[in-house]
Amino acid sequence: MNRKLLVAGNWKMHGSLTFVREMMADFNTMLPVGINYDVAVFPVYIHLYEVINKKPEQVMCGAQNLSEYDDGAVTGEVSGGMLSDLGCDMVLVGHSERRIKNNEDNTEVAKKFAQALKYGLQPILCVGESAVQRQSEQTFTAVWAQIQAVIDEVGIEKLGRGIIAYEPVWAIGTGETATSEQAQEVHQFIRSQLALNDDTIARRIRILYGGSCKGSNAYELFSMPDVDGGLIGGASLTAQDFMAICQQADILSQGV
Repeated sequence: MNRKLLVAGNWKMHGSLTFVREMMADFNTMLPVGINYDVAVFPVYIHLYEVINKKPEQVMCGAQNLSEYDDGAVTGEVSGGMLSDLGCDMVLVGHSERRIKNNEDNTEVAKKFAQALKYGLQPILCVGESAVQRQSEQTFTAVWAQIQAVIDEVGIEKLGRGIIAYEPVWAIGTGETATSEQAQEVHQFIRSQLALNDDTIARRIRILYGGSCKGSNAYELFSMPDVDGGLIGGASLTAQDFMAICQQADILSQGV
């Protein structure tokens, strides 16, 4: 089953209005019309409106987080309904930085995944292992526990409406990168485990790689049979670096 590549830029807590406007101007100039892969960007909440109104039509826009609640006395949170009203297409749930720095556990992440679907947003479920877990050969156990929590919350069919992003925590913001073989090993494991629940969903769902992906290694990573694109951090903060990754996705999407 052919799966369309996705190049998704997570801007994290970076950028100003000037940055956003310049990036969207560059996107409109540099990104061809009629691409055969998907592109998305994830700015901070306060810049979502600007991106949505300035981006090229073929670029999707997503939020970096959402509340597990519909509404109520949860100061500082933003609901799925609010993001949907604004015009968002997607949302990240369970990014490692939120799991670690905001103490989000698997249950909370699963509830956020459910909220995204409830309001018509496509969730990207971020999963991954720490350096300690990898060194102790707990990678598969840690990753699957994060996915299983979502299956327990919404079921395998609804999991299949989302996207999974494997982000080895030890390769985020460190300059280290999993080899293409290491990435493929975990992606293949995820897909094989999903196949035990539903083979069709396992073959259909996109699994992105997130962890120091850049133009120089994107082709090799995206060439792996179970790697369906990337969740890009630092390399998404300049249009030139991000487009270098998009160019590799374009080559692969055309079978060159």
